[in-house]
Amino acid sequence: MTDDRGETLRLSAPATQPAAISTFGADVAMALGTVPVAVTDYGLQGVPEYLASQLRGVRSLGPRHQPNLEVLSSVRPDLVIAIRRYTEKDGDQIQAIAPLLALDLITIQDSLRAVTLAGQALGKPTKAAALNDRFLERVQSLAERNKGKPTYTVALLTSGSETPFVYYDHFLPTALLERLGFDNVGGQPPNPDSGIPLGYRISLEALLKLNPDSILLLPTSRQRAFTMNPIWPYLKAVRTGQVYEVPHYWKEGAGPIARERILDDIQRLLLTSEPGK
Repeated sequence: MTDDRGETLRLSAPATQPAAISTFGADVAMALGTVPVAVTDYGLQGVPEYLASQLRGVRSLGPRHQPNLEVLSSVRPDLVIAIRRYTEKDGDQIQAIAPLLALDLITIQDSLRAVTLAGQALGKPTKAAALNDRFLERVQSLAERNKGKPTYTVALLTSGSETPFVYYDHFLPTALLERLGFDNVGGQPPNPDSGIPLGYRISLEALLKLNPDSILLLPTSRQRAFTMNPIWPYLKAVRTGQVYEVPHYWKEGAGPIARERILDDIQRLLLTSEPGK
């Protein structure tokens, strides 16, 4: 199989002891019925909360941008499932330990392809295909239910600084919002083929001009300084109580379990209410 580096992986047998330098690796392994031997985490916050109960006793590799390769080597994985942009500098060292499946994991298409590749690597291609099919069917079903309703605007923001970061349309959660009939104010990316950047810094003045009906906030370890800006209370979403903090899996949502949870949140927060009223 060929990963998102363009590198070809050749496995003599399906992997049974995968390690994950990504939440995706842990997510897809669990969704396919395989417990990983090691996973990266969110520092002091530990492994992703939605997977924590299933990963008790699994070794931690530390943060995804700086995984502990000594621990990785000690657990003897037969496959490493990783985010490509976080493992480029250590790729040769990781491949000396185990075959590396390096993935982009930015867009919906990235997610579908990554689940397919992981299913092949773990010897469960049929189950992986079923996960993708079920996901796409649910997206279509929710889109049909929202069809014909007014188009509400939404912004997905992150950062603890004075200027928030807003995501472009191609990022998986915002792409899902677009497919379900919402209008992401972040707009289209300037380089859709590369996937990077994921978004851009936006001033509160510019955000006020866009004035989204709903605002979704990714978790941050710091107080969000931009919410202290005197403009913040004048935003429509703030005035109408349509500001929601969403869990960590929105930030790395390509896994089969995470993307279903994102759909759960969209359905609960946005599809059962009328933003802006």
